[in-house]
Amino acid sequence: MPGHKHLWPGAFLLASGDMRNNLLWALALLTLPLAAAERKFDFSAVAENQTPPGFRSAVTGQGKAGDWKIVMDEVPPLLPPLTTQAPIVTKKAVLAQLAQDPTDEHFPLLIYEGETMGDFTLTTRFKTVKGVAEQMAGIAFRLQNETNYYVVRASSLGNTFRFYKVLNGVRGPVVGPEVQIPAGVWHELAVECKGNQIRCRLDGKELITATDQVNPFTSGKIGFWTKSDSVSYFADARLVYTPHEAPAQALVRNTVKKYPRLLGLQVFVLGSDPKTSRLLASSNTNEVGRVGGKAEQDVIGLGRFYYGKEKASVSVVMPLRDRNGDPVAAVRVIMNTFAGQTEQNAVARALPVVHEMQGHVASLQDLVQ
Repeated sequence: MPGHKHLWPGAFLLASGDMRNNLLWALALLTLPLAAAERKFDFSAVAENQTPPGFRSAVTGQGKAGDWKIVMDEVPPLLPPLTTQAPIVTKKAVLAQLAQDPTDEHFPLLIYEGETMGDFTLTTRFKTVKGVAEQMAGIAFRLQNETNYYVVRASSLGNTFRFYKVLNGVRGPVVGPEVQIPAGVWHELAVECKGNQIRCRLDGKELITATDQVNPFTSGKIGFWTKSDSVSYFADARLVYTPHEAPAQALVRNTVKKYPRLLGLQVFVLGSDPKTSRLLASSNTNEVGRVGGKAEQDVIGLGRFYYGKEKASVSVVMPLRDRNGDPVAAVRVIMNTFAGQTEQNAVARALPVVHEMQGHVASLQDLVQ
């Protein structure tokens, strides 16, 4: 961050508020259900041989992560042609998993990092192209991380359509029918989640209904999935979902109501790579998800405070701590500056804001779940 900055060790643990204030705050956090959102993954905006932005390549099991790239392929139109002269297929950009690692317990994932969602319906078209050990394509959903999620997948070699849960990297009971799924042909796959109810359709036919009764994943990310040496294509993915609002976002919103003169308020947590941080919640929701800087990383990792001054604003970054006193997040408080502004009075202005927030945080889960 440009401008003056300073880091120094935090010398105290912010005290929590009293029980009555916490109860009133908890009631204030209750909000109306969020409206449904829709996202279409338009791969035509991505250059050929590039990985789509906003996605992260990962792997469950053994072997290296997959090779996810945009390729051009002939795809039938979504709507039936109006005339017999209309083209049967059109060439368009599709997502492809191109690596051919024959390892058996090898499951490449391309995870969409932009949203965490609760209930949703996802539809996509897929085509299994080739593979000696396997020819599979699927969708991983309610992803917590690379080792905890649900998956529905289609196999052209095994002629099966299956659903199962991956818990701590271990595959749970498998359900689903045997059905012909020809390779080299585009198929439609749809997944619908409502609470712990899961429905899966293949080419318009509902073939799987499942209910997770034991510790279900109630929200998470989605991702494209393959197995072993499968080369598979995906196109026309469409997602209708209820956005999952992190508790940290409600915490920010209510804090800003109490301190309306703030220029900005942000909460950062460590990223999937612990050497990075990410913006979990912000008074400007358009910023959520972006990568944080070294200041936020140091505040979380070392429990230090940060002060930075720009032309028209000052920032103070302080840790939020769990019940054991360990830093679990960083709060950036952005305020107007004035003549004679110093580190000491900036910290004094920011401290009540962070103190208010700390009273409602006993663990990282209070911010992210």
